[in-house]
Amino acid sequence: MDKLDNGTQPVDFWRSLHYFSLYRLALSFLLVFFAVAFSKALSLGASNWKLFFIGSLIYAAIVLLSFIPLRLRWPGFIWQLALQVGGDIVGLTLLSYMSGGIRSNIGLLLLVSLAAAGIISRGTITLFFAALASIAMLLAHAYAVLYGEADISQYVQVGLLCVAYFAVAWLTHMLAKYAVDSQELAQRRGRDLFSMYEASRLVMRDMHDGVVVVDGSGIITQMNTCAERLLHIELCQGKRLADTFPILFGQYTVWMQTGIVSRSTLPLDVGVQARLRFVPIDLDANSGAVIFLEDMQRVKAEAQQIKLAALGRLTANIAHEVRNPLSAISYATELLQEERVSAGQQRLLQIVLENTRRINQIIEDVMQLNRRDRAQRELFDLTEKLHTFIQEFNAAEHINANILVLLSLPNIKISFDSGHLHQVLWNLCRNALRYCSKSPGSVMLQMIIADDQLVLLVQDDGQGISVEQQSKLFEPFFTTVAEGTGLGLYVAKELCEANGARLEYLDREGRPGARFQITFRGLDRYGARREHGR
Repeated sequence: MDKLDNGTQPVDFWRSLHYFSLYRLALSFLLVFFAVAFSKALSLGASNWKLFFIGSLIYAAIVLLSFIPLRLRWPGFIWQLALQVGGDIVGLTLLSYMSGGIRSNIGLLLLVSLAAAGIISRGTITLFFAALASIAMLLAHAYAVLYGEADISQYVQVGLLCVAYFAVAWLTHMLAKYAVDSQELAQRRGRDLFSMYEASRLVMRDMHDGVVVVDGSGIITQMNTCAERLLHIELCQGKRLADTFPILFGQYTVWMQTGIVSRSTLPLDVGVQARLRFVPIDLDANSGAVIFLEDMQRVKAEAQQIKLAALGRLTANIAHEVRNPLSAISYATELLQEERVSAGQQRLLQIVLENTRRINQIIEDVMQLNRRDRAQRELFDLTEKLHTFIQEFNAAEHINANILVLLSLPNIKISFDSGHLHQVLWNLCRNALRYCSKSPGSVMLQMIIADDQLVLLVQDDGQGISVEQQSKLFEPFFTTVAEGTGLGLYVAKELCEANGARLEYLDREGRPGARFQITFRGLDRYGARREHGR
């Protein structure tokens, strides 16, 4: 129902009463006009034309004055409706009497007033108005029979007119009741539909998968924020899918024609893919469909979280079950080395000590994986960070300052966990240092912009990595040296992915050395000038 006015009646009640008042005003003016122009032809004022004309003017003035309380909405709605209908009953009854009574047919105009009162009030008060109208017409005809020239036989016509009053009143009452019930039902259905719409909107908004709703003409009717993020489009409702994302439209067309999806996944961005699923809105696919875009990166991240949870429990067991006995073995070996033993025994003790240290390093690397799910990103200048890292690395590895060279870009800001980046760079630069020639510039850090993405290259001038070994580089516990743990590159890749970056190996195509590439996201600003640093 419409909102209430002054806490009493809905606004649409007053609007209906206003239209009814306009009808009464038009009727009163027509009666005055017909009294002047067509009184003889229409038998208006047949009994007393002068009184009929004066009565028409008074009726028109009263109707015109009724707009003032209607404008003020005082008194209340029911009172104003009763006064207007009562005025019609009195006025039209008198005008009917002045025009010859039942023969003038002016009394029929009360049918319109009663019907309007029933529709406007939507209650049983219409029957009360019908009773008043019937009493008024019967009294007027009785007066005409007693003091005028009316025929007593016309009581039948008056009675039929009164029956018509009650019939119209009852019919409009029933129709109004049905209209009220229909309105309440429509309002309940509207509230239910609105609740369902809000629920579906909230579900779509908070879904981790992208949702795009397309009608039978290929027009996008709805899409959630996840779909906008995956498709890199915004505010495309009402646009054609073929214009906003042609690749997705191609898969949608194939599905409509064959009922199957030609490609299970759709490339959306560099390294980002979405699994497609189409669901028809109706039994007929031509009526439109709901397109689900499942972010495979999120699926992989969830799988990674499960893996990390299991790995966390594993590392806790390793720390408890292996590390303590390992510390005891290492401590006992160091004590034995302090005693006088033969050279052969000293060599064996050294082997035991070195292997205990290697096992302890493996445990340290494995436990580093627990840091992946605790990434705390911060915005910082990458160039400044690399300069600081190079100084620390040179001091820790005791190498000349000109071996590790930096080619940087100015004003580069990234969102990354600073500790994670330090760990990744340390693993990559330590591997590069191990295989390089140790000559000036043999290890290089280079920042470039490729495909609107920031890329950091770590390369050396060593022998490089064979094609057979490249496919296993990032597998855990894969190593090409006896003293290595095989977890450095694996940990570095995991930490990069935890921060939304990618670590990959690039084949140098016949040129010497190895080259690793870190692709960042979330550039703030960058320039084109390169700076050399140490």
